[in-house]
Amino acid sequence: MPTYHESIMRKEVLRYLNVHMEGVIVDGTLGDGGHTEFILKNTAPEIRVFAIDRDSSAIERASERLSLFGDRITLVHGSLGDLKSLAAQYGITCVVGVLMDLGVSSPQIDTPGRGFSIQNDGPLDMRMDLSQKTSAVDLLEKLSDIELASVIKNFGEERYSKRVVRAIRREQAERPITTTGQLSRVVARVLTSSRHSRIHPATRTFQALRIAVNDELEQLKNALAGMLDLLHSTARVAVISFHSLEDRIVKTFFRDEEKGCSCPPKIPMCICGRTQTLRVLTRKPLLPSGEEVAKNPRSISAKLRVAERVYV
Repeated sequence: MPTYHESIMRKEVLRYLNVHMEGVIVDGTLGDGGHTEFILKNTAPEIRVFAIDRDSSAIERASERLSLFGDRITLVHGSLGDLKSLAAQYGITCVVGVLMDLGVSSPQIDTPGRGFSIQNDGPLDMRMDLSQKTSAVDLLEKLSDIELASVIKNFGEERYSKRVVRAIRREQAERPITTTGQLSRVVARVLTSSRHSRIHPATRTFQALRIAVNDELEQLKNALAGMLDLLHSTARVAVISFHSLEDRIVKTFFRDEEKGCSCPPKIPMCICGRTQTLRVLTRKPLLPSGEEVAKNPRSISAKLRVAERVYV
């Protein structure tokens, strides 16, 4: 019997989705299926879940976990950014909730062969969808120094990105960088963490490469834009993010869609034509409880934001 990951903030997600009608909930990031399982166990039989993941191994694991729910669950191999078009392929045009639990999943981190882990040596891959061509190794080999430094700075928020790139190039001059252990050691040699820091010196570099390999930020932007057309009136979207880049995108999107009109204040009447589409329910992000962090230390950086669809 497989051991499944317990999803983060699942009670908070269910409470804020506030599903009280029949219909479809979209889980845009199925992962190990924990959120979907908890939703299906705690909602009426009329509630169904349309679950998406770009990792085919996640689909396989979750299909076994969720098999008891029969036709209440539809599992689809696809990308978060294609949420709207994937739903349309299955005849879904209106949903009563959307959930996105962003970032890399625990099974992906805990499997060295996937290349996400700093602690466990494995091939430097980082592809969430193994059918795509470009891996982290490919990025290190193909990107110019300027391009690689930009990726590490912008996606990893690493202030010493140029120093990291110089270290990478010195190593590559002697041998290819092909494993996670090799890359983490290269970065650690030129960056030192504070004794009180809880993160490895290579954490930001790994995050940057992972985001670039999987185009994660564009996927998120496309998913947020696409789900607006799917949400039923008063239906809610809940997004769990794990770093400031994701959270900033979600926060800004929610704020702009709540504001609606984007005309300058000096203009006496609206000429942009934008109207309010969301009502923000979490002015500050919800954080995991101390008890949850103690049980699952990886949840410490999680932030949950929720908004409700409005039509005006």
